[in-house]
Amino acid sequence: MRSWKTALLALTVIAGAAGSARSAEPLIEFMSNEADSRLQVLVGGREALTYVWGTNVDLPHFYPVRSPSGKSMTVEQTDPYPHHRSFWFADTVQLDGQRQVSFYNAFYSGTGDKKHPQAPFRDHVRHVRNTTTTYPEGGKGELATKLVWEMDDGKIPVLDEARRMKIVALGGGEYFLNLQFTLTASYGDVTFHSDAVHYAWPFIRLNKDFNSENGGMLVNSEGATGQTNTNMKVAQWVDFSRTGVPDAEGLAMFSHPSNEQPHAWLTRDYGCIGPRRVDAKSGQPFTLKKGETISTRCGVLVHQGDVKSGRVAERYAAYAAGRL
Repeated sequence: MRSWKTALLALTVIAGAAGSARSAEPLIEFMSNEADSRLQVLVGGREALTYVWGTNVDLPHFYPVRSPSGKSMTVEQTDPYPHHRSFWFADTVQLDGQRQVSFYNAFYSGTGDKKHPQAPFRDHVRHVRNTTTTYPEGGKGELATKLVWEMDDGKIPVLDEARRMKIVALGGGEYFLNLQFTLTASYGDVTFHSDAVHYAWPFIRLNKDFNSENGGMLVNSEGATGQTNTNMKVAQWVDFSRTGVPDAEGLAMFSHPSNEQPHAWLTRDYGCIGPRRVDAKSGQPFTLKKGETISTRCGVLVHQGDVKSGRVAERYAAYAAGRL
C-alpha cells in the first residue's frame, strides 16, 4: 500500500511541476477590437505586434512591431515615403481587361493632397475577416486572415489573398512569426508588373532607432553588411540589429527554402528590407492564370542582442528544418 501511495504522490508532484512549467511559458493571446479595426497579438501579456485594417487605411498591415523590451521597431508612415506601412504585403498587378493597379502605391489613390491623400482610397486591399487559434500550452498561436485586392472604389475585385501567421514565444520577450501569403487569381488572369527596384514580398520598414541612423547593422546570411553589399544580392536571410550597446535588439527576416530559389533581397540602410522573387518573376511581367495561386513564405525573428548573440543563423536553420 505504501508503495502505491508513494507512486501516486510522485505522479502528483510530476503533474504539478508540468502544470507549473506550462503556466510559466509566455502566453500567446489575441485581443480584437472590431470597432477600431485592430487586433493585438500579446506575448506574455504584452503587445508584440498589432494587425491594423479598416476603411481609413489603404493597406492592412502590422503596426507596431515591438522589440523584446517593448520598443516600437517600425514606422507606419514617414516622409519621404508615406506609402510605407511598417510591415506590409503589396504589388503592382493588372486584371485582364482592366488598367494596371499599383497596390504598393494605393495610398496615392486617395483624395485631397497628392502628397498626403486621405481615405477613401480608390485602390485598396480590403480586410474580410480574421480567425485566431490559441493552444493549451500557451506558447503558440495562429492568425488566419482573408483579404481582397480591389480597384475603382471596390467595384472590381482583382485578387483574393489569404495570410497565415503562426506566432511562437521564445522567452525573454523574443518571438518568431511564421508567415505565408497566398494570392489567388479568382476573377480572371492577372499580370504582375512588379517594380524592378522597389518591390519586396513582404516589406518591413524599421524606424530610426533600429536602422543605420542610430547604430543598426544590416547583415545578410552571406556575411555581407550594409545596403551596398546586400541590396539585390542573393541570401537566405537578412538581419537588422542595434550593435555595441547593452540593450541591443534586432529583427531578422527569413526566406523559407520552399520559395523559388535563389532570389535577391531589397535592403535599405534607412530600414526597409524584404525578399524578392526569382529573377524570372522580378522586374518583368508574368501572368497568373484564372484560378491559379502564387505563395511566398517568410519568417520574422524578433530577438535580443545582435546577429550573433541573437543566434540568427541557428534559428534560421531551425526554421528551415521545420522546428520553429
